[in-house]
Amino acid sequence: MQAIEFLDANHIEYQRVDHPAVFTNEEAKAVIPELPGARTKNLFLRSRKSERLFLLVFQEDKFIDLTALAKHLGAGRFNFASPEQLQEFLGVQPGAVSVLSIMNDSAQRVELVIDAEVWADTAILCHPLVNTATLSLSMEQLRRFLDLLGRTPQILRLPLKKP
Repeated sequence: MQAIEFLDANHIEYQRVDHPAVFTNEEAKAVIPELPGARTKNLFLRSRKSERLFLLVFQEDKFIDLTALAKHLGAGRFNFASPEQLQEFLGVQPGAVSVLSIMNDSAQRVELVIDAEVWADTAILCHPLVNTATLSLSMEQLRRFLDLLGRTPQILRLPLKKP
């Protein structure tokens, strides 16, 4: 099931903007109009020594200290997951990953980690499994979405890289 179909079938409200395909936050800033909500980056990572997988969701202007985060999570060291792993576990192509991608992880192998600042915002911006649209969901609606999936994210103040 596609994200929009899932949201509509479950009466989860959102605001949608269609736009040309975007692959970076810079491209997104250029084509996506101002919408209510946290603009986010999403990283799909795997632990080098274990089979643990992580989807990180954090504000687009932050640079996360992945070494410190991996240590905090007991994950050893992180590698970026491959495009094949992204497709296998989250069902999306590079550039389309978002918090909504977790809906394709029916085996619940991917650990969802959301930055506390994003979680505390009133809304979040995310792709609906394609990078040609952006949705604004209130945090209440995002929580409903995650509840329907039986997912509880880890809410952390993610460590920042030192300048």
